[in-house]
Amino acid sequence: MEEQKISMLVPALIGGGIAGVLSGIPVLNCLCCLWIIAGGIIAVFFLNKESTKPLTMGEGAIVGVFSGLVATAADFLISIPLAPLTNKFIASLMERIAEYADEMPAGWETWMERGAGSTHVSLVLLGILINALVFSVLGALGGIIGVSIFKRDNAKKGEKDVVDVPEDSRTIKDADNS
Repeated sequence: MEEQKISMLVPALIGGGIAGVLSGIPVLNCLCCLWIIAGGIIAVFFLNKESTKPLTMGEGAIVGVFSGLVATAADFLISIPLAPLTNKFIASLMERIAEYADEMPAGWETWMERGAGSTHVSLVLLGILINALVFSVLGALGGIIGVSIFKRDNAKKGEKDVVDVPEDSRTIKDADNS
């Protein structure tokens, strides 16, 4: 069992790393949930290549959860250097909304002056925790989908159904006739 978890680590790092990077980039993060599901599918793809036996749905879900946790870390690490760019984008978006809106909520100007993206450490940690939970569930979903997609590949590699056919079929016919 321990060896199986170690074999899941590399596929989870690959799938989760790809998903986390894509979900951490400001414009591409609009498809964040899709990237995390795709990361679980990618992790199952690589695990499937290494496996000699067909993967179960449970194994797909486990590697998907690991992939989601890796994606959480990658998303956080990518978003740190891109935070000023994201904050500037949010500020300009709010200014545009204010131009066209008749009335903005009370206190939004002070929020803009302080910085649209400045947050407290506890909020950042809460965001990481929520991301970890959501990304784990979506990664597990992607892992389950991946197992159902790549199940046929295992049938080609692994053991095939064997039908026992006698070497000389005439012998059986002759035995039945007598």
